[in-house]
Amino acid sequence: MRTSPKTFGAICLGTAMIAVSLSSSAHDGKLTFAPVLAEATPAVVSIQVEFEGIRTPWGTGSAGSAGSGVVIDARKGHIVTNYHVTKDADRIVVTLKDRRTYDAELVGSDPLTDIALLKIEADDLKALPLGDSDDLSVGDFVVAIGSPFGFAQSATSGIVSGLGRSGFDRDAYEDFIQTDAAINRGNSGGALMDLDGRLVGINTLIVPPSVSAGLGFAVPANIVSAVVDQLVEHGEVRRGRLGVMIGDVSPDDVELLGLESSEGAVVGEVVKDSAAEAAGIEPGDVIVRLDDEDVRDARDLRNRIGMASAGDEVELVVMRNGKAKGLEATLASAEDVGAGDRAATTSLGGAKLRDLSRQHRLHGRIWGVEIVEVERGSRAWSLGLEPGDVIVAVNRRPVTSLGEFEAAVEDGAPYTMLVQRGERQLFVVVR
Repeated sequence: MRTSPKTFGAICLGTAMIAVSLSSSAHDGKLTFAPVLAEATPAVVSIQVEFEGIRTPWGTGSAGSAGSGVVIDARKGHIVTNYHVTKDADRIVVTLKDRRTYDAELVGSDPLTDIALLKIEADDLKALPLGDSDDLSVGDFVVAIGSPFGFAQSATSGIVSGLGRSGFDRDAYEDFIQTDAAINRGNSGGALMDLDGRLVGINTLIVPPSVSAGLGFAVPANIVSAVVDQLVEHGEVRRGRLGVMIGDVSPDDVELLGLESSEGAVVGEVVKDSAAEAAGIEPGDVIVRLDDEDVRDARDLRNRIGMASAGDEVELVVMRNGKAKGLEATLASAEDVGAGDRAATTSLGGAKLRDLSRQHRLHGRIWGVEIVEVERGSRAWSLGLEPGDVIVAVNRRPVTSLGEFEAAVEDGAPYTMLVQRGERQLFVVVR
């Protein structure tokens, strides 16, 4: 059995009893964060950033801003902070708790996770150990440490208010930890720490963006670790790409797609010559597992693929026609795949259709129903259908004429379509 220098006490809140770690020696059993903060605060630094060539009404000059950072490797002098803290900086100065100051080198940064890695040449640094952010639960106690408004090594406490938060930037990789620990300007890049003194997140934003209102968000430590590994190795993040357009599975799609639940990511399109195509993924497949872990939704899959490296091999389980199928894929680089791995859209109506005409460039190569016009603002338009698209199948059954298409959808029930667009195929769910 593992022993610990800590004992445990309890706070009574109404009828609830909450276990809280206590110090049994230095503070005579008094409830306090002091011992863990004494160990952790030397690892949290203040960061001053300088910008040159700033135009002002009086001419060209310099300007500055401030933030926080966390030492994660004392031997190498590596410090994690936010990308937005160091963006476009001409000089970065790090101040330690003992007031030593150092010019920092930018090792690399990743705008899509808002993480940057700095390096300083200093002795006797104290690093904060990384925790496993996947072990966090809503209600866990956490402490935020940083330099809000320039007050270095300020600590605030709270709980984990939510997990998996997203929706701030559709192009970013977001899986934020939400906390009610007070976070203000200057806390950016600082530590979110559990009561064992482990770094579980890097504080990155607050809502609203002016002052703390109990809505703070941190990049999980597991994402930080994956990004830092690549920044150390490459100086940048070289993300893997699967090469699929994906969307969430709605409750209405469960029966239609032969699923047991709405978890997973439905494949709307497979990018030509991509890792997904090579692995045998098809439009209409629902990706339900990645490397032995369930896929919650499209954003979950996108985040996990985005944290992998080009060249990594991944194992997938897809649901196809109600049956599970295992596949293996070797992720390509972003440059090889292009946009890929974006969310797909869904719904239909407002499209003018006809049998595939002789003038269509795919005539003689495929059979299907041609989309001639799409009314702006209609259901077909919101779906992303375009003139020139060809509907080749409904509910996975080929349709070769307008009559066959109308017969296939006449009962008004939700249905799926396979749409050919040039050399690409799109899978569409129509409700």
